[in-house]
Amino acid sequence: MFIILVIISSGLFLGWLLGSKDTVNLFGSSVSSQRLNFKKAAIIASVLIIIGAIFQGRGTTATIQSLGNITEPAIAFIVVLSAALVVLVFTRFNIKVSTSQSIVGAIVGWSLFTQGNINLGIISKIVLAWILAPVFGVIVGALLFILIRWFINKSNIHVIKLDFYLRITLVIAIALAAFNLGANNIGNVIGVFSNYAPALLINFGIFTLDGLQILFLLGGISISIGIYSFSKKAAIETGSGTFSLVPETAVVVHLVQAIVLFVFSSLWLSNILGSFGLPQIPLVPVSSTQIVIGAIIGIGIVKGTREIEIKTLAGIGLSWITTPLSAGLLTTAFLFIIERTFGFPSKLEKLDQAVRSIDTEKLVDSSTRINMVLPGIIILIALLIVVFIFFIFRQQKLRLKMERDILIQQNQLYQSQKAMNDLEMRAAAVENEALNIKLQAKRKEFMDIAFNINEQHAFLEKISTGLNEIIEINNHDDRTKRLKDLSLMIRQKMSFSKEKKEFYTQIEDIHKDFHTKLKTSFPKLTEMDKRLAGLLRLNLSTKEISSLLNISPKSVEISRYRLKKKLKLEKEDNLLKFISNL
Repeated sequence: MFIILVIISSGLFLGWLLGSKDTVNLFGSSVSSQRLNFKKAAIIASVLIIIGAIFQGRGTTATIQSLGNITEPAIAFIVVLSAALVVLVFTRFNIKVSTSQSIVGAIVGWSLFTQGNINLGIISKIVLAWILAPVFGVIVGALLFILIRWFINKSNIHVIKLDFYLRITLVIAIALAAFNLGANNIGNVIGVFSNYAPALLINFGIFTLDGLQILFLLGGISISIGIYSFSKKAAIETGSGTFSLVPETAVVVHLVQAIVLFVFSSLWLSNILGSFGLPQIPLVPVSSTQIVIGAIIGIGIVKGTREIEIKTLAGIGLSWITTPLSAGLLTTAFLFIIERTFGFPSKLEKLDQAVRSIDTEKLVDSSTRINMVLPGIIILIALLIVVFIFFIFRQQKLRLKMERDILIQQNQLYQSQKAMNDLEMRAAAVENEALNIKLQAKRKEFMDIAFNINEQHAFLEKISTGLNEIIEINNHDDRTKRLKDLSLMIRQKMSFSKEKKEFYTQIEDIHKDFHTKLKTSFPKLTEMDKRLAGLLRLNLSTKEISSLLNISPKSVEISRYRLKKKLKLEKEDNLLKFISNL
């Protein structure tokens, strides 16, 4: 068995590449749009691909095998490896590539190198299938889209229920497409190696697996591994690419995949058509990507829009030439090097189908039979127990997670309430502090008023006393002197220097931005100029300004003229408007 694994390792490598490349078509749009998570989609696709490969993979495998009966294991390894390398390189450089076209090109390259006869009948069937697959995709896609759109319009289902039904249908469509992808494309992976199937027949009671189906199982596993290797990133990236689809369109595309892949891989359908005397559809591996593109084109025709760019179609058409040609040339190059270096034989042997059929029957009769009924039952029971235990632990884990989430939410709620209480306390403290400051300011204001009243009372008392004393003076000169002193004292009191200082300070605080900009823009202004500008901003009259500055109205006009010059204003410019807008 180990030797067989070594021989088919290049086929498993090709299967891995197929899984990482083509399976994105199965669930890419659903994963990228978050209608289905990658893990569930990958599990569904993996299981159904393996089942489809095991129970429906003989048709396409027989076609690939009949194209070239390679009896030498090393040569079979090289042929499939060449096809896999072409797929790897083309995928790496984002060039459209078909796995089936690559493997057929490699087999044809081997046939030409060995100067054998190419079975043109089989080649024509394969090419016909490659052409029919996207054509069927267009036709079936258009018909299915018309049908599903008609059903949605007629059913009047609520949008929430419709979304639920579409999700369920989408999962079913993905499962069907995965089953038929495995059935159709397993021929690419195992077809060349079908001669080397082990002589085994394993009986599981409800079904049996022969040696070829065991190879199908290995090939299906390699495709599934490819899904988990690179498909997740590619599936997420399809949200902005060619296959970004709305739910109903995605359902149609996946169903088209399933139907067309089934048509080109079903022995049952082929035999039914043959029994009615109808032409049998060739059982050939076809490109799922080309089927998807055909389906999208069909949907676009119905919708009256272009869903696929001409550049994409041109790339696919070019790949029909470049892929098989590259695989054939690479195979020829490898075989040439091996033959010249090692003198390794690489002769072509014609395949006699009748003899092959007889040999296969003899092989089945002479196969080592392994009864797996009882072990299978034991394994199934053990598996069920493991699944049961797994679900119990999973349920327990979910319960603990739910309890932990509740505790976290309660803790967050407690922290939020605590933070809110702290915030309210801080706000109350700030408010109390503001009220206290306001109270202190009011207290100071009242104390200043009281002090001012006392001061004014004392001043007026002093004047009253002075006047009484002057009345009693008989000497004219002394009386005149005392009146002049009293007048001077009154004039000194009328200066209001302290009050004016507080007044200007308050003005600067209220109009802080104005005074800051005035100082920055015109640094050469004097304190008198700045005070005048501030008073003008308050829209005070010339008389009011003269009283506050303790100068004559004429001096105020002169100061305004000088300020206008210092502010570099023209004669027609309005000083008040300039200061107000500063």
